[in-house]
Amino acid sequence: MNHDTAFATTRWTHVLAAQGASTAALGELCTAYYAPIHAYIVRTARDLGDPRDLTQEFFARVLGGSMIHGADRTKSRFRAYLLGAVKHFLADMRDRRFAAKRGAQHEHVALAPSTDTSPGIDIPDAPTPDAWFDREWGMAVLALALDALAKEHAAQGKDAHFQTLKPWLTGDADQAEAATRLGMSEGAVKVAIHRLRKRFRDCVKAEIAHTVATDDEARDELRYLIEVVG
Repeated sequence: MNHDTAFATTRWTHVLAAQGASTAALGELCTAYYAPIHAYIVRTARDLGDPRDLTQEFFARVLGGSMIHGADRTKSRFRAYLLGAVKHFLADMRDRRFAAKRGAQHEHVALAPSTDTSPGIDIPDAPTPDAWFDREWGMAVLALALDALAKEHAAQGKDAHFQTLKPWLTGDADQAEAATRLGMSEGAVKVAIHRLRKRFRDCVKAEIAHTVATDDEARDELRYLIEVVG
């Protein structure tokens, strides 16, 4: 994979675009990654109020550009950036609340580079907030890949085909029933399922590539995704 071309348009591109005039792509990104941010806030910030309100405030700041100054895809993976950003957001909220209680001036806490959760870490029996975040991140990546695959089939006029075979992407179903619905032999359905699973894996890899800066990072993130959602 060529670094300059394969990673030219990434999730980082959307983040950095918010420093300019366009935030449409960033809004789409925020929608896609709402779940991991909300999961982290639920488990770490109930003392600050309604987690839904806090999550919305976090993304409002991202969309407003106040959480992205200094973001650099060469220094952090997108997953790590998001986790670091929400940690600093909550720290800022706590500092503001503490300052308000003391009657002091509010002090802005700048977003600093985060500490990455590295591929291969052990997920404890009682998941930490960081582990919950990473699992929800993994599920968000899978959802994005599934959505991309659905749109691809719809554009080809194969929506019914996709909806019939989609259960095999997350488990198994009755191949005989699927064959009847699609007017195919069971052997042909088996081949179609194999091809769909392969294409889904390709879509997952493509989504992962959008969140990192190098091929090595993409391979590491894919391995880590399999670990945290497995």
